[in-house]
Amino acid sequence: MTLRLRGITWDHPRGHGSIVAASRAYAASSGVQIDWDARSLQAFADQGLASLTESYDLLVIDHPHIPEAAHAGLLAALPDGDGPAEFVGRSAQSYCWQGARYGLAIDAAAQVAAYRPDLLPEPPRTWAEVLDLARDGVVLWPAKPIDAFASTFTLVSGLQGADAGQGRFADPAAFAEAWHLLGRLRDLVPPECRSANPIQVADRMATENRWAYAPLLYGYTNYSRPGFRDQLLCWRDIPEIDGQPRGSMLGGAGLAVSARTAHPEEAIAFATWVATGLVQRGVYALGGGQPGHLTAWMDPDLDALTHGFFSGTRRTLDQASLRPQHPDFMAVQDAACERVHRGLWEREAAAPVLEDLDRMFTALAEEAEHAGR
Repeated sequence: MTLRLRGITWDHPRGHGSIVAASRAYAASSGVQIDWDARSLQAFADQGLASLTESYDLLVIDHPHIPEAAHAGLLAALPDGDGPAEFVGRSAQSYCWQGARYGLAIDAAAQVAAYRPDLLPEPPRTWAEVLDLARDGVVLWPAKPIDAFASTFTLVSGLQGADAGQGRFADPAAFAEAWHLLGRLRDLVPPECRSANPIQVADRMATENRWAYAPLLYGYTNYSRPGFRDQLLCWRDIPEIDGQPRGSMLGGAGLAVSARTAHPEEAIAFATWVATGLVQRGVYALGGGQPGHLTAWMDPDLDALTHGFFSGTRRTLDQASLRPQHPDFMAVQDAACERVHRGLWEREAAAPVLEDLDRMFTALAEEAEHAGR
């Protein structure tokens, strides 16, 4: 008798095509069928999990939701499977909370850089070179609220050499330098960047012959695969600070299991299988996925298929920053995104913006300390 499970993922070939392809392969050998629904990228980032865990056995989720969902008892604890060292950077770590694992890092991402190899032989490596290129009117930057916050988090983490948001938001000198740099970039990119997300920027770069480079946007291997869009994008490390592409805010997606599923054993078995190196570098990646397993990141055939995506961005992923892990973090992030976006586009000075961010993140840290987390 065939068992049917339900899953929810996000509506992009990277998030949907990959997991559907893997599910079909799994069904052929196990008899377990999984029907997948998809939600928008915005819902993936913002939507709470309470209602979803009532309707779905399996969920592809954004890792900052883990502490809140686990604290509320919405997710099943998962076995380690392949250990954290088998996944790129801190991808595996981002799905752990209070000593348990609530998601498997089947998808890895951080802010990286994209360029058009037919328009730009080599991408810039430093921020001074980025700004020089931006003066030529060929640079885009996704700067809607979540992406403006991500870029701020990335630069601050890179400049201070430690994750932003741990206690106070940032070292004042690092924040001032990051704010100044982003302000210069803001003034050199088109105004529509204010409301753009990474997919919109990548689509413009891949279909319009004006835009040659974007310095900070979440990477998508799909655009570096032949035939996905009119023109090919190449992806490389973010601009360097002190010779290193450090600080990029970690993203990606993890596969979680609802604590309310009627079939926990079967759902966990599928999740564990998808997160193995063999599947990650095979049917999952070939289905359009962006795997988290190091076996895939080190596979020369996958790297060739994606025109160097994995080798070109690996240093950035390995040195990526991690957001605070706390059940109330999503509410703080929402407020921080709005504050950064408003301050950036209204051309506020760094000090009042940092004061507000410090207040938000200090309260979060104090609450965690008081609760013994």
